[in-house]
Amino acid sequence: MKNRLLYILISAGILTISFSSCKKYLDELPDNRAELNTTDKIAKMLVGAYPSSSYVVVSELSSDNVDDVGPVYLNYPRFIEEIYKWQDITETNNDGIERVWAACYSAIASANAALQAIEEQGNPISLNAQRGEALLARAYNHWILVNMFAQNYSKKYSATDLGITYMTKGETTLNPKYQRNTVAEVYNNIKKDVEEGLPLINDASYANSSVAKYHFNRAAAYTFASRVALFMEDWVKVVEYATLALGENPSTTLRDYKTIASFAAAYANISREYNASSIKANFLIATASSSMGQTFGNYSTNNRLAHGGSIGMTETVYARQPFGRATSSTDYRIRAFVYSSTTTNKILFPHLARMFEYTDQVAGIGFTKGVYAPITSEEALLNRAEAYIHLKNYGAAITDMQIHIDNNTINNPATISEASINTWANSFAYFTPTSPTPKKKLNPDFQIEAGTQENMIQAILSLKRLQFIQTGMRWFDVKRYGIEITRREAPAVFNGTMTYTVTDNTLTVRDNRRAIQLPQDVINAGLTPNPR
Repeated sequence: MKNRLLYILISAGILTISFSSCKKYLDELPDNRAELNTTDKIAKMLVGAYPSSSYVVVSELSSDNVDDVGPVYLNYPRFIEEIYKWQDITETNNDGIERVWAACYSAIASANAALQAIEEQGNPISLNAQRGEALLARAYNHWILVNMFAQNYSKKYSATDLGITYMTKGETTLNPKYQRNTVAEVYNNIKKDVEEGLPLINDASYANSSVAKYHFNRAAAYTFASRVALFMEDWVKVVEYATLALGENPSTTLRDYKTIASFAAAYANISREYNASSIKANFLIATASSSMGQTFGNYSTNNRLAHGGSIGMTETVYARQPFGRATSSTDYRIRAFVYSSTTTNKILFPHLARMFEYTDQVAGIGFTKGVYAPITSEEALLNRAEAYIHLKNYGAAITDMQIHIDNNTINNPATISEASINTWANSFAYFTPTSPTPKKKLNPDFQIEAGTQENMIQAILSLKRLQFIQTGMRWFDVKRYGIEITRREAPAVFNGTMTYTVTDNTLTVRDNRRAIQLPQDVINAGLTPNPR
């Protein structure tokens, strides 16, 4: 009776029922969603509507934020190599693509179970907040899946590009046939869930809870809505949603670096406080079974593929930026750390926290966890600035960029203007693997005018790259803007004269590998793989 695809999707949490004897179960046992008959039970179900695994390691290592810094170690994990070289990922661990797939579909199943229970009660007003959260959570998990396992949204191609299966209800049949929706269909469903869910979100439902930041509150919901609109190229909606997330005075949501810096200046302390629920800028906080805090932290884990001196000095942390140039790690409002060993440097911002969950404290064993903020006020502000640039409202864009720069970059940053951004961008040649600069050639499917508009886009992408470095978000901008990446061996330590060894591995515009291949078990079960 077992269908292999059904088995894989059950393991991913799409089915909300389980069975050992098919006939016995279907004949005699009730659907477990019948137990979701109170507000408290539905709210508890929604705890599971957020993924327990994360895209961060895979997406960050796929991006242009890492280089091969040379033979620091003779060997490094095959899993990491597969990601970095954009190979089909066959190795498995807590950060593996099969975990991302399973965690998101499991979370979707929880959201669908809550939605069905609410519907069975007649969609009462008293459950509006829970219904809104379930819709936003369902949309968010599908957003992760489609952006990991498909090409980016494009008005030109998404009507035919393979997306993922959009699940709007729990499965109750034994041999369902699943097909992948197109990217356009997935995004239209995400948009529908977001638009239906937004007016139902009510912060009062978690007002007295210590876990409010782990759920879709109003600020997180509208910021996520601005992200969806940005990816769908609906610039007017981006401005509308981001403004609702930030309020009339964005300064009330800015990150409190003074409080963060008041803790002992160790990486572990700063990264913990950066992701604290008490920080207003953290609209949504997430935890995951993940090595993200080690891979992109002050550890020797995966030192060979890292954000090293070459990128840090020529493109990001210590490169000349629209706001000026940092010359030391303490120039930034949040300290830029340099993890040094005898052979390598990793340049880090403490954007991810590592925690260890003991299962046996005496034996010293347990699970490594990552803590991060996937939705923040910085994103809302930068999304709005980017949308203003597309709308050619450069004055409004500069205002938002200046607010961000003054609070989130270096101490005593420059005052920017349309003229200063043009001067900054025009001073660089386009990046090449052997002559790197912060300015990358952009090849999006939407129109960008040469000159001021492109220069402004270059500036906002540079700000975003710095703000979200090591959180995986850069990969999605690489896809949206058709930025090509060529893998190379680049020195970890910048000594003024850099020698680069370029490989023949280039991720081109619309490269099939921009859509990460589905987990092998899912392909083996019959779901259509991504083209290669």
